[in-house]
Amino acid sequence: MRGRAAAAVGALVIAGWGPPAMAASPELVIGSKRFTESLLMAELAARAAEGAGTTVRQAKGLGGTAIVFAAIESGSIDLYPDYVGTLAEAVLALPGHADRARVAQALSARGLCLTEGLGFENTYALAVAKARKATEGVRQIGDLAKHPELVVGISNEMAGRPDGWPGLAATYGLLVRPRAMDHGLAYEAIRDGAIDVVEVYSTDAKVERFGLRTLRDDKRFFPSYEAVFVYRCEARARLPRAFDRILALAGTVDTSQVMRWNALVELDGLEPSMALDTRAGDASRPRRASLLAKLIDVVRTEGPTHVGLVLVSILASALVGVPLGVVACRSPRLRGPILAGAGALQTVPSLALLCFFIPLLGIGTLPTLVALFVYGLLPIVTNTYQGLEDIPPALRESAIVLGLSERHRLRFIELPLAARSIVAGIRTSAVVAVGTATVAAFAGAGGFGQPISTGLNLNDTPTILSGAIPAAVLALGVGAFFSAVDRRLARNTQVER
Repeated sequence: MRGRAAAAVGALVIAGWGPPAMAASPELVIGSKRFTESLLMAELAARAAEGAGTTVRQAKGLGGTAIVFAAIESGSIDLYPDYVGTLAEAVLALPGHADRARVAQALSARGLCLTEGLGFENTYALAVAKARKATEGVRQIGDLAKHPELVVGISNEMAGRPDGWPGLAATYGLLVRPRAMDHGLAYEAIRDGAIDVVEVYSTDAKVERFGLRTLRDDKRFFPSYEAVFVYRCEARARLPRAFDRILALAGTVDTSQVMRWNALVELDGLEPSMALDTRAGDASRPRRASLLAKLIDVVRTEGPTHVGLVLVSILASALVGVPLGVVACRSPRLRGPILAGAGALQTVPSLALLCFFIPLLGIGTLPTLVALFVYGLLPIVTNTYQGLEDIPPALRESAIVLGLSERHRLRFIELPLAARSIVAGIRTSAVVAVGTATVAAFAGAGGFGQPISTGLNLNDTPTILSGAIPAAVLALGVGAFFSAVDRRLARNTQVER
Protein backbone atom coordinates (compact mmCIF):
# COMPACT_ATOMS: atom_id res chain seq x y z
CA MET A 1 0.00 0.00 0.00
CA ARG A 2 2.80 2.36 0.79
CA GLY A 3 5.47 1.39 -1.71
CA ARG A 4 8.52 3.63 -1.73
CA ALA A 5 9.21 3.49 -5.46
CA ALA A 6 7.92 6.71 -6.81
CA ALA A 7 7.55 7.12 -10.55
CA ALA A 8 4.47 7.72 -12.58
CA VAL A 9 4.67 5.44 -15.57
CA GLY A 10 2.87 5.70 -18.85
CA ALA A 11 -0.82 5.87 -19.69
CA LEU A 12 -3.37 3.36 -18.54
CA VAL A 13 -5.88 1.80 -20.89
CA ILE A 14 -8.69 0.92 -18.55
CA ALA A 15 -11.21 -0.70 -20.86
CA GLY A 16 -11.33 -2.38 -24.20
CA TRP A 17 -8.79 -1.51 -26.87
CA GLY A 18 -9.29 2.26 -26.84
CA PRO A 19 -6.72 5.03 -26.54
CA PRO A 20 -4.96 5.60 -23.24
CA ALA A 21 -6.49 8.97 -22.47
CA MET A 22 -10.21 9.57 -22.22
CA ALA A 23 -11.98 12.26 -24.10
CA ALA A 24 -14.18 14.59 -22.08
CA SER A 25 -17.22 12.54 -21.09
CA PRO A 26 -20.17 12.72 -18.68
CA GLU A 27 -18.94 9.39 -17.31
CA LEU A 28 -16.92 9.40 -14.09
CA VAL A 29 -14.16 6.79 -13.94
CA ILE A 30 -13.06 5.91 -10.41
CA GLY A 31 -9.91 3.88 -9.84
CA SER A 32 -8.64 2.01 -6.82
CA LYS A 33 -5.53 0.25 -5.62
CA ARG A 34 -5.30 -3.46 -5.05
CA PHE A 35 -6.30 -3.68 -1.39
CA THR A 36 -9.51 -3.73 0.61
CA GLU A 37 -9.66 -0.21 1.98
CA SER A 38 -9.00 1.39 -1.40
CA LEU A 39 -11.79 -0.69 -2.96
CA LEU A 40 -14.14 0.37 -0.16
CA MET A 41 -13.40 4.08 -0.51
CA ALA A 42 -13.75 3.90 -4.29
CA GLU A 43 -17.15 2.26 -3.84
CA LEU A 44 -18.12 5.03 -1.41
CA ALA A 45 -17.21 7.70 -3.98
CA ALA A 46 -19.06 5.81 -6.72
CA ARG A 47 -22.25 5.73 -4.68
CA ALA A 48 -22.02 9.42 -3.94
CA ALA A 49 -21.61 10.25 -7.64
CA GLU A 50 -24.41 7.92 -8.68
CA GLY A 51 -26.63 9.71 -6.19
CA ALA A 52 -26.17 12.80 -8.37
CA GLY A 53 -27.33 10.90 -11.43
CA THR A 54 -23.81 10.48 -12.83
CA THR A 55 -22.78 7.41 -14.81
CA VAL A 56 -19.89 5.81 -12.94
CA ARG A 57 -17.40 3.21 -14.10
CA GLN A 58 -14.99 1.68 -11.62
CA ALA A 59 -11.49 0.52 -12.58
CA LYS A 60 -11.02 -1.74 -9.57
CA GLY A 61 -7.74 -2.91 -8.10
CA LEU A 62 -5.44 -1.47 -10.74
CA GLY A 63 -2.25 -2.04 -8.78
CA GLY A 64 0.08 -0.06 -6.56
CA THR A 65 0.58 3.66 -6.13
CA ALA A 66 2.75 4.23 -9.21
CA ILE A 67 0.28 2.53 -11.55
CA VAL A 68 -2.84 4.22 -10.22
CA PHE A 69 -1.19 7.64 -10.08
CA ALA A 70 -0.03 7.18 -13.68
CA ALA A 71 -3.62 6.42 -14.61
CA ILE A 72 -4.99 9.63 -13.13
CA GLU A 73 -2.19 11.76 -14.59
CA SER A 74 -2.89 10.38 -18.06
CA GLY A 75 -6.65 10.96 -17.76
CA SER A 76 -7.55 7.28 -17.83
CA ILE A 77 -9.32 7.68 -14.48
CA ASP A 78 -10.85 10.78 -12.88
CA LEU A 79 -10.51 10.01 -9.17
CA TYR A 80 -9.08 7.49 -6.72
CA PRO A 81 -8.57 7.23 -2.92
CA ASP A 82 -5.11 7.67 -1.41
CA TYR A 83 -3.31 8.87 1.70
CA VAL A 84 -1.46 12.13 2.34
CA GLY A 85 1.67 10.34 3.56
CA THR A 86 1.74 8.01 0.56
CA LEU A 87 1.40 10.90 -1.88
CA ALA A 88 4.08 12.92 -0.08
CA GLU A 89 6.60 10.10 0.10
CA ALA A 90 5.93 7.66 -2.75
CA VAL A 91 4.77 10.13 -5.42
CA LEU A 92 6.01 13.63 -4.69
CA ALA A 93 9.10 12.84 -2.58
CA LEU A 94 8.44 15.84 -0.34
CA PRO A 95 10.90 16.27 2.52
CA GLY A 96 9.75 16.00 6.12
CA HIS A 97 6.21 15.25 7.26
CA ALA A 98 4.27 17.03 4.53
CA ASP A 99 0.70 17.95 5.44
CA ARG A 100 -2.33 17.91 3.19
CA ALA A 101 -1.90 21.55 2.15
CA ARG A 102 1.66 20.98 0.91
CA VAL A 103 0.64 17.86 -0.96
CA ALA A 104 -2.32 19.64 -2.56
CA GLN A 105 -0.08 22.49 -3.70
CA ALA A 106 2.41 20.08 -5.27
CA LEU A 107 -0.35 18.15 -7.04
CA SER A 108 -1.92 21.28 -8.50
CA ALA A 109 1.09 21.70 -10.81
CA ARG A 110 0.09 18.37 -12.39
CA GLY A 111 -3.55 19.31 -12.89
CA LEU A 112 -4.65 17.28 -9.88
CA CYS A 113 -6.67 18.30 -6.85
CA LEU A 114 -7.17 16.90 -3.37
CA THR A 115 -10.31 16.64 -1.26
CA GLU A 116 -10.42 17.43 2.42
CA GLY A 117 -9.69 14.48 4.70
CA LEU A 118 -12.38 11.80 4.77
CA GLY A 119 -12.24 11.65 8.56
CA PHE A 120 -9.73 8.89 9.27
CA GLU A 121 -6.12 7.98 8.65
CA ASN A 122 -4.49 4.61 8.08
CA THR A 123 -1.10 5.14 9.61
CA TYR A 124 1.51 2.90 11.17
CA ALA A 125 0.80 2.24 14.83
CA LEU A 126 1.65 0.05 17.78
CA ALA A 127 -1.13 -1.75 19.63
CA VAL A 128 -1.63 -3.72 22.84
CA ALA A 129 -4.32 -6.11 24.01
CA LYS A 130 -7.07 -4.22 25.85
CA ALA A 131 -7.73 -7.02 28.32
CA ARG A 132 -4.12 -7.70 29.31
CA LYS A 133 -3.17 -6.49 32.78
CA ALA A 134 0.51 -5.94 31.90
CA THR A 135 -0.41 -3.24 29.38
CA GLU A 136 -3.50 -1.67 30.93
CA GLY A 137 -1.58 1.54 31.75
CA VAL A 138 0.07 1.80 28.34
CA ARG A 139 -1.85 4.38 26.31
CA GLN A 140 0.80 6.04 24.15
CA ILE A 141 4.07 4.94 22.58
CA GLY A 142 6.09 6.97 25.07
CA ASP A 143 4.73 4.76 27.87
CA LEU A 144 6.66 1.80 26.46
CA ALA A 145 9.91 3.34 27.71
CA LYS A 146 8.65 2.70 31.25
CA HIS A 147 7.99 -0.98 30.51
CA PRO A 148 11.14 -2.57 29.03
CA GLU A 149 9.83 -5.98 30.09
CA LEU A 150 7.12 -5.93 27.40
CA VAL A 151 7.73 -8.08 24.32
CA VAL A 152 7.28 -6.16 21.05
CA GLY A 153 6.53 -7.88 17.73
CA ILE A 154 7.03 -6.00 14.45
CA SER A 155 7.21 -6.87 10.76
CA ASN A 156 10.54 -7.62 9.10
CA GLU A 157 10.07 -4.50 6.97
CA MET A 158 9.63 -2.21 9.95
CA ALA A 159 12.57 -3.81 11.76
CA GLY A 160 15.02 -2.97 8.97
CA ARG A 161 13.88 0.46 7.80
CA PRO A 162 15.52 3.59 9.25
CA ASP A 163 12.08 5.23 9.43
CA GLY A 164 10.73 2.11 11.12
CA TRP A 165 11.75 0.68 14.47
CA PRO A 166 15.30 2.16 14.62
CA GLY A 167 13.96 5.70 14.24
CA LEU A 168 11.00 5.04 16.51
CA ALA A 169 13.22 3.60 19.25
CA ALA A 170 15.59 6.56 19.02
CA THR A 171 12.74 9.08 19.16
CA TYR A 172 11.09 7.51 22.21
CA GLY A 173 14.18 6.12 23.96
CA LEU A 174 12.96 2.51 23.69
CA LEU A 175 15.56 -0.03 24.81
CA VAL A 176 13.56 -3.18 24.12
CA ARG A 177 14.74 -5.40 21.26
CA PRO A 178 11.67 -6.33 19.21
CA ARG A 179 10.91 -9.68 17.62
CA ALA A 180 10.67 -9.50 13.82
CA MET A 181 7.93 -11.66 12.33
CA ASP A 182 5.40 -11.82 9.50
CA HIS A 183 2.79 -9.07 9.87
CA GLY A 184 -0.13 -11.50 9.67
CA LEU A 185 1.37 -13.91 12.21
CA ALA A 186 1.93 -11.09 14.70
CA TYR A 187 -1.82 -10.92 15.40
CA GLU A 188 -1.90 -14.58 16.37
CA ALA A 189 1.20 -14.03 18.49
CA ILE A 190 -0.37 -11.24 20.57
CA ARG A 191 -3.62 -13.17 20.85
CA ASP A 192 -1.73 -16.20 22.21
CA GLY A 193 0.31 -14.07 24.62
CA ALA A 194 3.65 -14.62 22.87
CA ILE A 195 4.10 -10.84 22.51
CA ASP A 196 2.64 -7.83 24.33
CA VAL A 197 2.91 -5.08 21.69
CA VAL A 198 2.30 -5.45 17.97
CA GLU A 199 2.83 -3.26 14.90
CA VAL A 200 -0.41 -2.56 13.04
CA TYR A 201 -1.97 -0.24 10.53
CA SER A 202 -4.48 1.87 12.38
CA THR A 203 -7.49 0.61 10.39
CA ASP A 204 -6.48 -3.06 10.16
CA ALA A 205 -9.51 -5.31 10.30
CA LYS A 206 -7.97 -7.47 13.02
CA VAL A 207 -7.33 -4.60 15.44
CA GLU A 208 -10.95 -4.56 16.56
CA ARG A 209 -11.59 -8.28 16.15
CA PHE A 210 -8.56 -9.19 18.29
CA GLY A 211 -9.48 -6.68 21.00
CA LEU A 212 -6.46 -4.42 20.51
CA ARG A 213 -5.92 -0.78 21.53
CA THR A 214 -3.69 1.40 19.35
CA LEU A 215 -1.17 3.57 21.17
CA ARG A 216 -1.12 7.30 20.56
CA ASP A 217 1.95 8.52 18.69
CA ASP A 218 2.52 11.36 21.17
CA LYS A 219 5.69 12.62 19.47
CA ARG A 220 4.21 12.22 15.97
CA PHE A 221 7.02 10.06 14.68
CA PHE A 222 4.91 8.56 11.90
CA PRO A 223 3.77 10.85 9.08
CA SER A 224 0.08 11.50 8.54
CA TYR A 225 -1.73 8.98 6.39
CA GLU A 226 -4.95 10.94 6.27
CA ALA A 227 -7.35 9.42 3.73
CA VAL A 228 -8.33 11.68 0.81
CA PHE A 229 -9.52 11.49 -2.78
CA VAL A 230 -7.17 12.56 -5.55
CA TYR A 231 -9.02 13.85 -8.62
CA ARG A 232 -8.41 15.59 -11.91
CA CYS A 233 -9.27 19.27 -11.52
CA GLU A 234 -10.92 19.37 -14.96
CA ALA A 235 -13.19 16.47 -13.98
CA ARG A 236 -14.79 18.59 -11.27
CA ALA A 237 -15.65 21.25 -13.85
CA ARG A 238 -17.04 18.57 -16.14
CA LEU A 239 -19.12 16.83 -13.46
CA PRO A 240 -19.93 19.47 -10.83
CA ARG A 241 -22.94 17.70 -9.27
CA ALA A 242 -21.07 14.44 -8.82
CA PHE A 243 -18.10 16.19 -7.22
CA ASP A 244 -20.32 18.23 -4.91
CA ARG A 245 -21.52 14.95 -3.42
CA ILE A 246 -18.04 13.40 -3.33
CA LEU A 247 -16.53 16.46 -1.65
CA ALA A 248 -19.33 16.29 0.91
CA LEU A 249 -17.89 12.95 2.11
CA ALA A 250 -15.07 14.87 3.86
CA GLY A 251 -15.09 14.23 7.59
CA THR A 252 -17.90 11.66 7.42
CA VAL A 253 -15.91 8.42 7.72
CA ASP A 254 -14.36 7.54 11.07
CA THR A 255 -11.72 4.98 11.95
CA SER A 256 -14.03 2.52 13.70
CA GLN A 257 -16.36 2.49 10.71
CA VAL A 258 -13.51 1.74 8.30
CA MET A 259 -12.17 -0.98 10.57
CA ARG A 260 -15.60 -2.62 10.61
CA TRP A 261 -15.92 -2.45 6.83
CA ASN A 262 -12.42 -3.90 6.42
CA ALA A 263 -13.32 -6.72 8.78
CA LEU A 264 -16.53 -7.51 6.91
CA VAL A 265 -14.55 -7.90 3.70
CA GLU A 266 -11.34 -9.52 4.92
CA LEU A 267 -12.67 -11.66 7.78
CA ASP A 268 -16.31 -12.28 6.83
CA GLY A 269 -15.77 -12.53 3.09
CA LEU A 270 -18.26 -9.88 1.96
CA GLU A 271 -17.65 -7.86 -1.18
CA PRO A 272 -16.87 -4.16 -0.59
CA SER A 273 -20.26 -3.08 -1.96
CA MET A 274 -22.01 -5.43 0.48
CA ALA A 275 -19.89 -4.29 3.42
CA LEU A 276 -21.01 -0.69 2.88
CA ASP A 277 -24.63 -1.80 3.09
CA THR A 278 -24.25 -3.05 6.65
CA ARG A 279 -24.78 -0.97 9.76
CA ALA A 280 -23.07 -1.36 13.10
CA GLY A 281 -24.76 -4.13 15.05
CA ASP A 282 -26.87 -5.18 12.07
CA ALA A 283 -27.41 -8.91 12.36
CA SER A 284 -28.99 -9.26 8.93
CA ARG A 285 -25.86 -8.94 6.83
CA PRO A 286 -26.25 -9.30 3.07
CA ARG A 287 -25.38 -12.67 1.59
CA ARG A 288 -22.33 -13.14 -0.57
CA ALA A 289 -22.86 -13.80 -4.23
CA SER A 290 -22.64 -17.50 -5.10
CA LEU A 291 -19.71 -18.90 -7.04
CA LEU A 292 -22.00 -19.52 -10.01
CA ALA A 293 -23.16 -15.91 -10.02
CA LYS A 294 -19.56 -14.72 -9.82
CA LEU A 295 -18.55 -17.04 -12.67
CA ILE A 296 -21.31 -15.77 -14.93
CA ASP A 297 -20.44 -12.15 -14.18
CA VAL A 298 -16.69 -12.65 -14.75
CA VAL A 299 -17.17 -14.55 -18.01
CA ARG A 300 -19.50 -11.82 -19.25
CA THR A 301 -17.35 -8.86 -18.24
CA GLU A 302 -13.75 -10.14 -18.43
CA GLY A 303 -14.07 -13.03 -20.90
CA PRO A 304 -13.97 -10.96 -24.12
CA THR A 305 -10.93 -9.04 -22.87
CA HIS A 306 -9.02 -12.19 -21.93
CA VAL A 307 -9.83 -13.96 -25.18
CA GLY A 308 -8.88 -10.84 -27.14
CA LEU A 309 -5.50 -10.60 -25.40
CA VAL A 310 -4.74 -14.24 -26.19
CA LEU A 311 -5.91 -14.11 -29.82
CA VAL A 312 -4.07 -10.92 -30.74
CA SER A 313 -0.82 -11.89 -29.02
CA ILE A 314 -0.74 -15.41 -30.46
CA LEU A 315 -1.54 -14.16 -33.95
CA ALA A 316 1.35 -11.69 -33.67
CA SER A 317 3.67 -14.39 -32.27
CA ALA A 318 2.80 -16.72 -35.16
CA LEU A 319 3.24 -14.02 -37.81
CA VAL A 320 6.73 -13.26 -36.49
CA GLY A 321 7.74 -16.64 -35.06
CA VAL A 322 7.16 -18.75 -38.16
CA PRO A 323 9.32 -16.52 -40.44
CA LEU A 324 12.02 -16.43 -37.75
CA GLY A 325 11.98 -20.24 -37.64
CA VAL A 326 12.32 -20.33 -41.42
CA VAL A 327 15.27 -17.93 -41.32
CA ALA A 328 16.90 -20.00 -38.55
CA CYS A 329 16.64 -23.08 -40.78
CA ARG A 330 17.88 -21.33 -43.91
CA SER A 331 20.74 -19.33 -42.38
CA PRO A 332 23.31 -21.12 -40.20
CA ARG A 333 24.83 -17.71 -39.37
CA LEU A 334 21.56 -16.37 -37.89
CA ARG A 335 20.36 -19.65 -36.40
CA GLY A 336 22.26 -19.32 -33.14
CA PRO A 337 21.24 -15.71 -32.34
CA ILE A 338 17.57 -16.35 -33.23
CA LEU A 339 17.17 -19.52 -31.16
CA ALA A 340 19.26 -18.17 -28.27
CA GLY A 341 17.36 -14.89 -28.24
CA ALA A 342 13.96 -16.57 -28.21
CA GLY A 343 15.13 -18.90 -25.47
CA ALA A 344 16.48 -16.07 -23.34
CA LEU A 345 13.17 -14.19 -23.52
CA GLN A 346 11.33 -17.30 -22.37
CA THR A 347 13.41 -17.51 -19.19
CA VAL A 348 12.19 -14.10 -17.98
CA PRO A 349 9.17 -14.43 -15.64
CA SER A 350 6.03 -13.14 -17.32
CA LEU A 351 5.32 -10.52 -14.67
CA ALA A 352 8.91 -9.25 -14.85
CA LEU A 353 8.61 -9.07 -18.63
CA LEU A 354 5.42 -7.05 -18.30
CA CYS A 355 7.07 -4.67 -15.84
CA PHE A 356 9.96 -4.21 -18.26
CA PHE A 357 7.63 -2.95 -20.99
CA ILE A 358 5.55 -0.68 -18.73
CA PRO A 359 8.11 2.19 -18.62
CA LEU A 360 8.50 1.97 -22.40
CA LEU A 361 4.88 1.57 -23.50
CA GLY A 362 2.78 2.81 -20.60
CA ILE A 363 0.19 0.87 -18.64
CA GLY A 364 -2.67 -1.23 -19.90
CA THR A 365 -3.40 -3.28 -22.99
CA LEU A 366 -0.36 -2.43 -25.14
CA PRO A 367 2.45 -3.57 -22.79
CA THR A 368 0.39 -6.66 -21.93
CA LEU A 369 0.07 -7.61 -25.59
CA VAL A 370 3.76 -7.02 -26.25
CA ALA A 371 4.76 -9.13 -23.24
CA LEU A 372 2.45 -11.97 -24.30
CA PHE A 373 3.73 -11.71 -27.88
CA VAL A 374 7.36 -11.99 -26.80
CA TYR A 375 6.57 -14.81 -24.37
CA GLY A 376 4.86 -16.79 -27.15
CA LEU A 377 7.74 -16.65 -29.63
CA LEU A 378 9.99 -19.50 -28.41
CA PRO A 379 7.70 -22.52 -28.99
CA ILE A 380 6.70 -21.23 -32.43
CA VAL A 381 10.23 -20.38 -33.55
CA THR A 382 11.76 -23.65 -32.32
CA ASN A 383 8.95 -25.87 -33.63
CA THR A 384 9.05 -24.19 -37.03
CA TYR A 385 12.82 -24.64 -37.21
CA GLN A 386 12.65 -28.26 -36.04
CA GLY A 387 9.80 -29.13 -38.38
CA LEU A 388 11.72 -27.83 -41.38
CA GLU A 389 14.95 -29.51 -40.26
CA ASP A 390 13.19 -32.89 -39.98
CA ILE A 391 12.12 -32.93 -43.64
CA PRO A 392 13.96 -35.85 -45.34
CA PRO A 393 16.79 -34.60 -47.61
CA ALA A 394 15.46 -36.77 -50.43
CA LEU A 395 12.27 -34.72 -50.60
CA ARG A 396 14.24 -31.49 -50.78
CA GLU A 397 16.39 -32.89 -53.57
CA SER A 398 13.33 -34.06 -55.50
CA ALA A 399 11.87 -30.55 -55.34
CA ILE A 400 15.11 -29.10 -56.64
CA VAL A 401 15.22 -31.61 -59.50
CA LEU A 402 11.69 -30.62 -60.45
CA GLY A 403 12.98 -27.07 -60.91
CA LEU A 404 10.95 -25.46 -58.13
CA SER A 405 12.24 -22.12 -56.87
CA GLU A 406 13.23 -21.75 -53.24
CA ARG A 407 10.07 -19.76 -52.54
CA HIS A 408 7.82 -22.41 -54.14
CA ARG A 409 9.65 -25.23 -52.35
CA LEU A 410 9.00 -23.49 -49.06
CA ARG A 411 5.34 -22.73 -49.78
CA PHE A 412 4.18 -25.95 -51.40
CA ILE A 413 6.43 -28.62 -49.92
CA GLU A 414 8.41 -27.67 -46.82
CA LEU A 415 5.82 -25.67 -44.84
CA PRO A 416 3.03 -28.23 -45.48
CA LEU A 417 5.34 -31.03 -44.33
CA ALA A 418 6.33 -29.05 -41.22
CA ALA A 419 2.73 -27.93 -40.53
CA ARG A 420 2.07 -30.35 -37.67
CA SER A 421 5.21 -29.24 -35.86
CA ILE A 422 4.36 -25.57 -36.40
CA VAL A 423 0.81 -26.07 -35.14
CA ALA A 424 2.18 -27.86 -32.07
CA GLY A 425 4.32 -24.79 -31.33
CA ILE A 426 1.38 -22.43 -31.75
CA ARG A 427 -0.71 -24.67 -29.51
CA THR A 428 1.91 -24.55 -26.76
CA SER A 429 2.15 -20.78 -27.00
CA ALA A 430 -1.63 -20.35 -26.99
CA VAL A 431 -2.20 -22.56 -23.94
CA VAL A 432 0.60 -20.80 -22.06
CA ALA A 433 -0.79 -17.40 -23.12
CA VAL A 434 -4.19 -18.18 -21.59
CA GLY A 435 -2.56 -18.55 -18.18
CA THR A 436 0.05 -15.86 -18.64
CA ALA A 437 -2.60 -13.32 -19.70
CA THR A 438 -3.81 -13.24 -16.10
CA VAL A 439 -0.89 -10.89 -15.38
CA ALA A 440 -2.79 -8.29 -17.42
CA ALA A 441 -4.61 -7.40 -14.21
CA PHE A 442 -1.36 -5.99 -12.81
CA ALA A 443 -1.27 -3.45 -15.64
CA GLY A 444 -4.95 -2.54 -15.54
CA ALA A 445 -5.76 -4.46 -18.73
CA GLY A 446 -8.44 -6.68 -17.18
CA GLY A 447 -9.07 -10.31 -18.09
CA PHE A 448 -9.52 -13.32 -15.83
CA GLY A 449 -6.56 -12.19 -13.73
CA GLN A 450 -8.67 -9.33 -12.37
CA PRO A 451 -10.90 -11.46 -10.07
CA ILE A 452 -7.96 -13.70 -9.20
CA SER A 453 -5.91 -10.73 -8.00
CA THR A 454 -8.85 -9.14 -6.22
CA GLY A 455 -9.72 -12.41 -4.51
CA LEU A 456 -6.16 -12.89 -3.29
CA ASN A 457 -6.17 -9.43 -1.73
CA LEU A 458 -9.58 -9.94 -0.15
CA ASN A 459 -8.88 -13.54 0.91
CA ASP A 460 -12.01 -14.48 -1.05
CA THR A 461 -11.76 -18.00 -2.50
CA PRO A 462 -14.96 -17.81 -4.63
CA THR A 463 -13.68 -14.65 -6.29
CA ILE A 464 -10.33 -16.31 -7.01
CA LEU A 465 -12.10 -19.33 -8.49
CA SER A 466 -14.36 -17.12 -10.61
CA GLY A 467 -11.25 -16.09 -12.55
CA ALA A 468 -9.23 -19.31 -12.28
CA ILE A 469 -11.97 -21.65 -13.50
CA PRO A 470 -12.75 -19.79 -16.77
CA ALA A 471 -9.00 -19.46 -17.45
CA ALA A 472 -8.55 -23.21 -16.98
CA VAL A 473 -11.57 -24.01 -19.16
CA LEU A 474 -10.32 -21.66 -21.87
CA ALA A 475 -6.87 -23.31 -21.80
CA LEU A 476 -8.48 -26.73 -22.18
CA GLY A 477 -10.63 -25.44 -25.03
CA VAL A 478 -7.63 -23.96 -26.82
CA GLY A 479 -5.74 -27.22 -26.42
CA ALA A 480 -8.69 -29.23 -27.76
CA PHE A 481 -9.02 -26.90 -30.77
CA PHE A 482 -5.39 -27.31 -31.79
CA SER A 483 -5.58 -31.07 -31.20
CA ALA A 484 -8.44 -31.17 -33.71
CA VAL A 485 -6.37 -29.12 -36.17
CA ASP A 486 -3.47 -31.53 -35.72
CA ARG A 487 -5.70 -34.57 -36.39
CA ARG A 488 -6.98 -32.91 -39.54
CA LEU A 489 -3.43 -32.24 -40.73
CA ALA A 490 -2.46 -35.83 -39.95
CA ARG A 491 -5.35 -37.17 -42.07
CA ASN A 492 -4.44 -34.85 -44.93
CA THR A 493 -0.82 -36.00 -44.78
CA GLN A 494 -1.87 -39.64 -44.93
CA VAL A 495 -4.15 -38.96 -47.90
CA GLU A 496 -1.38 -37.16 -49.78
CA ARG A 497 1.01 -40.03 -49.17
